[in-house]
Amino acid sequence: MHNSNMDLIAGVDEAGRGAIAGPVVAAAVILPELVSIPFLLRDSKKLSPAQREEMFEWINQNAISVGIGVATVEEINKHNILNATFMAMHRAIEKLKPKPTLILIDGNRFKPYENIEFKCIVGGDSKEPVISAASIVAKVFRDRLMKQLHNEFPIYGWKDNKGYPTPSHKLTVVRHGRSPYHRRNFKVQLKLPL
Repeated sequence: MHNSNMDLIAGVDEAGRGAIAGPVVAAAVILPELVSIPFLLRDSKKLSPAQREEMFEWINQNAISVGIGVATVEEINKHNILNATFMAMHRAIEKLKPKPTLILIDGNRFKPYENIEFKCIVGGDSKEPVISAASIVAKVFRDRLMKQLHNEFPIYGWKDNKGYPTPSHKLTVVRHGRSPYHRRNFKVQLKLPL
């Protein structure tokens, strides 16, 4: 049980912001204050896929609350990636029960959510365990999603590149055009007419 006077701190991070295909996913996580933090709870980019899966399970078993929010490719195309990221973050925070009293966001920008106090921390996913937890949840959830989308359009190799602009992914787009899951705003990288 947590005492209602204690601060409930949520960490928030996203996955897929730099991709050219697929949705952007955000996660919000509240960890118990006294939980002992495992060594592997750090920035998801520093972990192997197997380590991320292991920590994903640990987080789901130990967190007070976990929320996941998704913004679709349509929303990214309509509102731009930054605003779509904020939408995904808000959706993730919305799912937290109980509500946090403070939100720690990885990065330098955030759109306030309701009237909850927040703090942006650049490089927060390697400084704050609760943000590391959110980065792992967002990444694992999005990777699973991209593997499902891969089955619809295997030609783009999303099970491996997860929708990020690798040379082979970009080349496939040049040769075969875009899928419905490709974002519309990456002509600069490809030098392609929209």
